[in-house]
Amino acid sequence: MLFPAAHNSPLHELFQADLPTGEPWGWVLAQRILNSAALARRLLHDPLAPGLATWIEAELRALQGELEALKNAHPYGDFGARAPRPAEAAALEVLKRGSAPELQRLYQHFGYGIYASHSAFRYDGSMAPVAHPDPSRFEELVGYTRQLTALRTNVQRFLEGKPTVPMLLYGARGSGKSTSVKALHTHYKAQGLRLVEVSSEGLERLPELLELLGPLPYRFVLYLDDLAFNEGDARSHKLKVLLEGAIYERPANLLVIATSNRRNLLTQSWSDRPEPGSTDPTAWDTLQDKLALADRFGLVLTFPPFDQGHYLEAVRHLLGRELEDELRRAALQFALDGRGFSGRTARHFVNQVV
Repeated sequence: MLFPAAHNSPLHELFQADLPTGEPWGWVLAQRILNSAALARRLLHDPLAPGLATWIEAELRALQGELEALKNAHPYGDFGARAPRPAEAAALEVLKRGSAPELQRLYQHFGYGIYASHSAFRYDGSMAPVAHPDPSRFEELVGYTRQLTALRTNVQRFLEGKPTVPMLLYGARGSGKSTSVKALHTHYKAQGLRLVEVSSEGLERLPELLELLGPLPYRFVLYLDDLAFNEGDARSHKLKVLLEGAIYERPANLLVIATSNRRNLLTQSWSDRPEPGSTDPTAWDTLQDKLALADRFGLVLTFPPFDQGHYLEAVRHLLGRELEDELRRAALQFALDGRGFSGRTARHFVNQVV
């Protein structure tokens, strides 16, 4: 079957489904269409062959017959309270029309499965949707206008299909690097930007990730948070060839953005540094190899640490009002109690006083 049911029993399938408002069985079968991953990937990779088109339309007619039988056998009302997603509404139209070309256009426009219903994901070797992404906003960040302008300019070019470069956001803890990346998702998801947080385990399987995301009709930021490697970590080589040097082509709909507290990403020691005046070419090899990974990020944005003034400005900005003397003293004491001056500390303080 091209559109297999999610469960053996239609009633079980109905009960388990997350459905919009309206006649439920049409939405159940529309979800089968959207969740047909193997067929979707075939139609995203290849032209629609005549034989496959005939097969698809026969199965769509079978679904139409199943829909009428289910509606007659179980004439239920709403099973959901939300509005249909655009992908669901389009899949229901494909079900009604029974057209193979329209099915291919559905997948080409919306993707399939979790990609048709979510905009943020985690990848650890397998892909999982994030049901409730962090709603970070650029308005939360204070004092990094130049960095945020460069970040957003590169991402806007990416969304427009123009040449872009991978980015490394480097700086002190709590300075807003991760918030900046998550704010990209909040701001640009309506324009087709999707965020994939790649875990350390996911770095082991980067080629599979590229194969998975490349055909999809979205623009994916591969988000590598708090990136750092120790000596001999094979994952650093995998990332290096992803950024530049792999025999395979990196899909045009993928952009790598990493955050790190280390400028050069790999641990360095004094023993890595050649003696002054050394003419031994191998003496430079270790150091150059460690610098090479960071050098493959085309844009490195530095987020310097907060000072007291920057911290108080962040508190004022997040509160949306000027700080009276008592509140100012409380904010400073909160930071000096061991948390330090940072944007994260400012957010934590504001969360306790609002």
